[in-house]
Amino acid sequence: MTLSVTPMDAVEIDRIRILPDAGIGSLRTERGNLPLDRLDVQASISGLVARTTVTTEFVNAFDTALEATYVFPLPDRAAVTGMTMTADGRTVAAELQERAAAREAYDRAIESGRRASIAEEERPDVFTMRAGNILPGERVTVELVLVGPLPWEDGAATFRFPLVVAPRYVPGTPLPGPVVGSGRALDTDAVPDASRITPPVLLPGFPNPLRLTLGVDIDPAGLRLGEIRSSLHTVTHEGTRIEIAPGERADRDFILRLPYAGDGSGAVCVPGEGDDGPGGTYQLVLLPPDDDATATREKDVVLLLDRSGSMGGWKMVAARRAAARVVDTLTAGDRFAVLTFDHQVDRPADLGEGLSHASDRHRFRAVEHLSRADARGGTELLAPLREGLTLLGGSTARDRVLVLVTDGQVGNEDQILAEITPLIGGTRVHTVGIDRAVNAGFLGRLAALGAGRCELVESEDRLDEAMEQIHRRIAAPVLTDVTITGAGCTVEAAAPRTVFPGVPLVVFGRYTGAAGAALTVRGRDRAERDFVREVPVRVSAEPAVTAQWARARLRELEDRYAAGERDLEQRIVATSLRYGVLCRFTAFVAVDSRVVNEGGERRRVTQPVESPSGWDMLAADAPPAAPLAAAPPFLLAGAVAPMPPPAPGSAGIAGLRKSAARTGPAPFAAMPASLQASNRVAGAAAAGGSGPTVADLKAIVGVEAGRLRDAEARSVFERRDLLADLASRLGALLEGMTGDELKGLRALVERLRAPGSLEEKWAMARETLEAFAPAPARKAFWKR
Repeated sequence: MTLSVTPMDAVEIDRIRILPDAGIGSLRTERGNLPLDRLDVQASISGLVARTTVTTEFVNAFDTALEATYVFPLPDRAAVTGMTMTADGRTVAAELQERAAAREAYDRAIESGRRASIAEEERPDVFTMRAGNILPGERVTVELVLVGPLPWEDGAATFRFPLVVAPRYVPGTPLPGPVVGSGRALDTDAVPDASRITPPVLLPGFPNPLRLTLGVDIDPAGLRLGEIRSSLHTVTHEGTRIEIAPGERADRDFILRLPYAGDGSGAVCVPGEGDDGPGGTYQLVLLPPDDDATATREKDVVLLLDRSGSMGGWKMVAARRAAARVVDTLTAGDRFAVLTFDHQVDRPADLGEGLSHASDRHRFRAVEHLSRADARGGTELLAPLREGLTLLGGSTARDRVLVLVTDGQVGNEDQILAEITPLIGGTRVHTVGIDRAVNAGFLGRLAALGAGRCELVESEDRLDEAMEQIHRRIAAPVLTDVTITGAGCTVEAAAPRTVFPGVPLVVFGRYTGAAGAALTVRGRDRAERDFVREVPVRVSAEPAVTAQWARARLRELEDRYAAGERDLEQRIVATSLRYGVLCRFTAFVAVDSRVVNEGGERRRVTQPVESPSGWDMLAADAPPAAPLAAAPPFLLAGAVAPMPPPAPGSAGIAGLRKSAARTGPAPFAAMPASLQASNRVAGAAAAGGSGPTVADLKAIVGVEAGRLRDAEARSVFERRDLLADLASRLGALLEGMTGDELKGLRALVERLRAPGSLEEKWAMARETLEAFAPAPARKAFWKR
């Protein structure tokens, strides 16, 4: 088989190059050699699955033992399933442990003079690796093994491997006491682990600090493979193997797009013991049916454009174009709002505070405002998201869409997700990530919460293609209420899914019993007709399916934990350890049995990362976005004092926080009180606030009952959407409330979330709401 790879044209390649290489290997600085000498990434793609091995090689050029820290990115949907450490001809396999126990084991080994290494997850796409007691002149290699799915949309799969952790804006007030990491930013009340996700950054123009090698072997697995497109890096290819050109820098994501032809629908079942006896894990892929329906509803659209300092240069130009494309696609029947934000939120002149009709005049004013947006300030993302979702909260008869254009470089992801989750309701949230080292993990989670699309734009050449997809996703879904059943086995229950044009249905799940010959997909199309499709099953022993399911389940549980469900910690740890997949509550630790450094004295060095390609702001004299420690001369913002050892009797982040008189469940650092489940008000998180009272709930339910009465004559499609939105709102309101009088509302939420007849659901909703709430006697609390 012969592959055809199309690189970017010469203009684009020239534009993304910073400087010719000025040498390879370790970089000499005033503080000595940097420890990371080589980064090797080797991937094997089979159809829609990528198996990747990441090798980091540390070298000690000092005359004393070394402990090296490296903060690095990995694909946010990939499952890290193994780690080894090799030194002096010995290879030690790492063990996956609960995170605090792993940190304690690592610290004990280092203090006793043994070699050890540890890998921890800070965010879905940001990890920390430490390797200690590297002897002078010695090389230590740490290897990670991961497996993950390739997104496949509109006939093309994408392999994206991030190579640099870009600087992130860190809001909040610095916390007292020691920091929990060795990064450049201080921990704050909004981002309690900021020092663990902000590695020091080399100034633009520094020589290439490490040897980067990257290779990809491609097996289409029965699908027809067209012309492969590469982005951002120059590649060479021979047969079915693609390699990055020598001398390329780790300052941007590596991206391949693989156009596949043919029907990739199918299912794989992997047998294995489950909690309920024999069973296993399955993966199902179903291409969406052709949708000939052309009728579209009027919609309300809120566009959020990030104009913070990190969006400087080509990103700001691309972001303005992307935002203008969204405005240009609106029709006269639509309403919209445009918000540009950095540390403050701005609006177009003459458009007011609410939603404006998409007249020619209003759209012109919006585009005019966008054209004047320049990069400045910090990324205060929570306020515009809250404002945009609030604007969309009152619309029921229209499709509600929020489009966020940003690089996503914020550190308070958990705080943002926790506060906006109750606000999303039926709003579809699309995210457009513009960067060569984008915060894909956060933007993907945000889009998942809003059942939207996450488009990652690494160059202006990709912009038009990405925005075309966003435009298509503003349209209506082709299938709703999608469920999966098995013949001869019981498939794990899950919330009904929705399928949109051009996006395959990809589901990982568990089943009990013996796998049958097919899985059955059922749903409803736009015309409310039943949709049924039998998907053939192939039984396999492929462990990648189970690992990917476990990773997806852990992500779901971690997001729920961040939103306030603190009782999930033990369940997260148990799932991670059982299936051998790394998460934020566990860590891989490898310890050599030999003592090589009596006394355990060592020099600590944190590896600085590359200045991300295209980040003009890093070369400018811009003020820092967060309190920083003093910077060594070769860094943009240097490492603070090395991470101190844990206090006696403590481990890791939890121990450091305890020693600083702060509390919080490890490994997530303490969160502001406003994010605790007991203090969350449905629709907003207010410090020191409390949940709605029963009287508040009666007033709200009275409004909801009126909405159902007003919508009685609407189309089946509209009423179905209205009930789905109602279930999400009531579910958020009832969370944390107790009392027998709420049983009817809880039963209604469960019924609305389950598949079934629209008319039965509608009748139950009318009856339950009107029985619970009289006519509202006062204004609903959210409108005060």
